[in-house]
Amino acid sequence: MSTCMLLGCVAVVLATILWGCQGGTSRIIRKPVAELPAATELPDPFLFADGSRVRTPADWPRRREEILQLLQLYQYGHLPPATPPGSVTVKPAPDYELPRRSGSNADQPPATRPSLVIPAGAKQEKLLLTVRAPAMRQPVQFHVVLTLPAGSQPRPVIVRGDLCWGPVKSEILAEIMNRGYVLVDFDRTEIVPDSAGPRDVGAYAAFAEGDFAGLAAWAWGYHRTIDYLLTRGDVDAARIIATGHSRGGKTALLAGATDTRIALTVPNGSGCGGAGCYRVQGEKSETIEDIVQKFPYWFHADFGQFIGQVQRLPFDQHSLKAAVAPRALLCTEALGDLWANPHGTQITNLAAAEVYRFLGVEDRIGLHFREGEHAQKLEDWKALLDFADQMFFGKPAKRRFNELPFPASRPWSWQTPPGR
Repeated sequence: MSTCMLLGCVAVVLATILWGCQGGTSRIIRKPVAELPAATELPDPFLFADGSRVRTPADWPRRREEILQLLQLYQYGHLPPATPPGSVTVKPAPDYELPRRSGSNADQPPATRPSLVIPAGAKQEKLLLTVRAPAMRQPVQFHVVLTLPAGSQPRPVIVRGDLCWGPVKSEILAEIMNRGYVLVDFDRTEIVPDSAGPRDVGAYAAFAEGDFAGLAAWAWGYHRTIDYLLTRGDVDAARIIATGHSRGGKTALLAGATDTRIALTVPNGSGCGGAGCYRVQGEKSETIEDIVQKFPYWFHADFGQFIGQVQRLPFDQHSLKAAVAPRALLCTEALGDLWANPHGTQITNLAAAEVYRFLGVEDRIGLHFREGEHAQKLEDWKALLDFADQMFFGKPAKRRFNELPFPASRPWSWQTPPGR
């Protein structure tokens, strides 16, 4: 039997194991890791759980929902539920102190408090959001900081959950304002902490029965922030961007995959559990063992069972990227950021691009690589804004978003469905 035929058989077996029917309603059943078949290639994003394949673009929304089920069953846990309209209230928080800059966002030398210059004509609002809903045992509160360019017309908006690391640097904020975008910063660690410990605060306490972990809770924070933004008259509801760096990039990618209101998703340096790849590891890149042992509280409690068994994953991170389609996706990476597996990111982008091509929107997925290390720098933000201008306003491309610095290997045997 040929390798391709063997892999095809494995795919069908996998689909059969994951599929169940009750009362005519099909759903995916979580099986023990040991019962999942091993596959060294990237799983077929077009393969339905019943063993049939996507044939037309009209089939894609159903397959996308299956992919999201798999990702939540095995990797992230189920996101806390969406809340009904009117669940998010807001009040001014003028005394809120912006967190100190830290990590790659830190000033040199470190500042005791961030020195943030608001560009002329722009204005800033500090707010406290409160989320209350009947399904919640208690409210969840977190701070949001909006910086708006001059003018009163609805503007495209960038949502960033990394305020816990401090605000963006003044040069980045100036670029965002000059390009006419609203920046919305929130502190994801107010939703659930970025640490191990009792699940008795924030969204953990509000949804005590949930199996979600940190990344899923933080993604829910993006969604609730958008709930609020859509009540404002100065936000363009059709032009919402989600971005974040590192663990914040993992969060932004999950948020974008699970909320169709996000028109453009831009994870930066998100690596393992984000835009990277489990099956293809570049030089010195973070593995599933590395990340689960150090940050188990980011993932479903059983995700560590895939340590040493990544071939049994019924998805890889191209699946998460494909779930963003047909909406826009840009992954920004640094070539020196080996831990974040830029090589694997290229491979998962190429695989996800097959879905975009099938849907007739190949121009909506892109990659941007720069020299340097692990950070979200001004160059990354300029790439984000250039891609957004191209997607939202049809402006001529200022750069190419399909340049491949690594060999264009394609570790899969499946084919894109022929017809649209």
